[in-house]
Amino acid sequence: MFYPLVSLAAAAAAVVAAPTSIQSRAPSGSKTVIIQLFEWSWDSIAAECTNFIGPAGYGYVQVSPPAEHIAGSQWWTDYQPVSYTLTSKRGNRSQFQNMIKTCKSAGVGVIADTIFNHMAGIEGGTGVGGSSFTHYNYPGIYQNQDFHHCGLQSGDDIVNYNNRVEVQTCELVNLADLATDTEYVRGRLAAYANDLLSLGVVGLRLDAAKHIPAGDIANILGRLTSKPYITQEVIFGSGEPVQPSEYTGNGDVQEFRYTTTIRDAFQSGGISSLNGLENRGWVASSGANVFVANHDTERDGSSLSYKSGSTYTLAQVFMLAYPYGTPTVLSSYTFSDKDAGSPSNGAGSCSGSGGANGWQCQHRWTAIAGMVKWRNGVSGTVNNWVTGTNQQIAFGRGSSGFVAINNADSAWTRTFTTPLAANSYCDMISGAAASGGCTGASPSNGAGSCSGSGGANGWQCQHRWTAIAGMVKWRNGVSGTVNNWVTGTNQQIAFGRGSSGFVAINNADSAWTRTFTTPLAANSYCDMISGAAASGGCTGASYTVSGGTLTVTIPARSAIALFTGAIGTGSGGGGGGGGSATMSFQVNSQTTSGDNIFLVGSTSQLGSWAPASSIAMSSASYPIWTVSVTMPAGTAFSYKYIRKTSSGSVVWESDPNRSATAPSSGSSTLNDTWR
Repeated sequence: MFYPLVSLAAAAAAVVAAPTSIQSRAPSGSKTVIIQLFEWSWDSIAAECTNFIGPAGYGYVQVSPPAEHIAGSQWWTDYQPVSYTLTSKRGNRSQFQNMIKTCKSAGVGVIADTIFNHMAGIEGGTGVGGSSFTHYNYPGIYQNQDFHHCGLQSGDDIVNYNNRVEVQTCELVNLADLATDTEYVRGRLAAYANDLLSLGVVGLRLDAAKHIPAGDIANILGRLTSKPYITQEVIFGSGEPVQPSEYTGNGDVQEFRYTTTIRDAFQSGGISSLNGLENRGWVASSGANVFVANHDTERDGSSLSYKSGSTYTLAQVFMLAYPYGTPTVLSSYTFSDKDAGSPSNGAGSCSGSGGANGWQCQHRWTAIAGMVKWRNGVSGTVNNWVTGTNQQIAFGRGSSGFVAINNADSAWTRTFTTPLAANSYCDMISGAAASGGCTGASPSNGAGSCSGSGGANGWQCQHRWTAIAGMVKWRNGVSGTVNNWVTGTNQQIAFGRGSSGFVAINNADSAWTRTFTTPLAANSYCDMISGAAASGGCTGASYTVSGGTLTVTIPARSAIALFTGAIGTGSGGGGGGGGSATMSFQVNSQTTSGDNIFLVGSTSQLGSWAPASSIAMSSASYPIWTVSVTMPAGTAFSYKYIRKTSSGSVVWESDPNRSATAPSSGSSTLNDTWR
């Protein structure tokens, strides 16, 4: 929508018409994670579907509104349609159709952001496709009588959210409000939606649905030629007459209370409070569409954002691990001006597990992509929930997954009970399973500019970050309800999903050590946050579950995620081959007087992610800081640099974790730049 609404006080509810038929409740198939590729062009989306989204296990991509709109560089111009010609800043009809076809071939369905509520919010002009219009006259489409003119407020704008009629017939920030209660408008909107469906669109996100009576939406959807997935933007306001529950008969409803709750828990309230969040009286899990952030909330402060650092990544891990709602991962771009449109005229491109040239590409971040695979492979309820501090949690899912999340500022060491069978497992948050072990590698992007599990040339490509990519796999493989929920501090949670998954999230400032009960059978499991499963092993860390329990230390602001779809041994299982090798670490980092740089990582030689056990680096070649460490030959590991300030505080590098493997003999040098 144009911009987020301010919710006001209570008023009496009104009766709404029940729909005659219910649309598709949730995306069909086992791959239910949605990516919102915000402001990406159609050609860029087509390429990304082939190069990464499909292979990574995502099921759907939500795209910007495919309709002609007002001219301008701001992102919100896309949300002011002037005709239903499929020409926009994203591309033309042919490019739109090609994108749908290409994504379908990659196993990815397209969900179109769709605007039924309004047209433009300016007095007149020419759209990006050449269509002339005035505020209430869109030649060949709508005339004055096709709009509401409520007469309740000066300028007809919505002011009082206690008044249902005002909310649903007055104008949202001057946007010409369509008379969706009339036969002509309903038929015209249905014709537009049917055109999208004829091209292969499989879902619709209904923007500003709160401002349309639920019965009007039901009438329009009842005219469609098929039953697409429907998700509706209905922002909850305490005591307001228009409530999300009214819209569940039409399809899914975006649950904004989830978004603010996740923000509050990971920022300060404590993630241990998230156990059983589905019992808070929100939209039922089967009808909820949830997200850590979307394009509106990351601009108005009502959610975490890419600016929140590792806390943002851990929140994504939790969303993908915990069985509530259909998850949407926002993939966006860097901004300082909240109105600014996308860089490169919408030509999104990613590099490795990050973005470039101002694009964030969160869907490629290693942890997120790994947890999508985790989710796809895990099912069952949450089990063996445990907490360390209130920012450290771990839990299993069914018998196939386990996750531990440490959102604290120090490491978390603990023996966890998991549902996993005895085995070595790849961590899906730091990598993924690959041939012979857990390498932490992400799917390649042959035609893009991402590199490995990170970005290049200024691109972030967050959707390739090991933890994000791993959790996409985790989510794709996990099902079932939450079980074994436990908390440490209020920023530490862990839980299982069904019998197939376990995740522990530590959003606290210290490590979380605990023995967790998981739903996983005895086995060794790959951690989907640090890697993934490969032939016979894990590309990242691995953890062994025995008798349904797992003892593990989860570093501060970190997580682990295990599931039955990623079994193997890796660095987490302890060491590589015989002999030793010397690893030389060099990092370029500017510091202030009194600050020093330290090295910390996933193995005991690197301090097991505990800042107190980190290795001091030499500043003799400042600004290059150096240190050499002897490690078991062939060991795969993850690491980061931290800055200890003169006041004693610890500052971590930005995500994702760095990954490397010690050589079979001799020495190797890693040259890095602080990020």
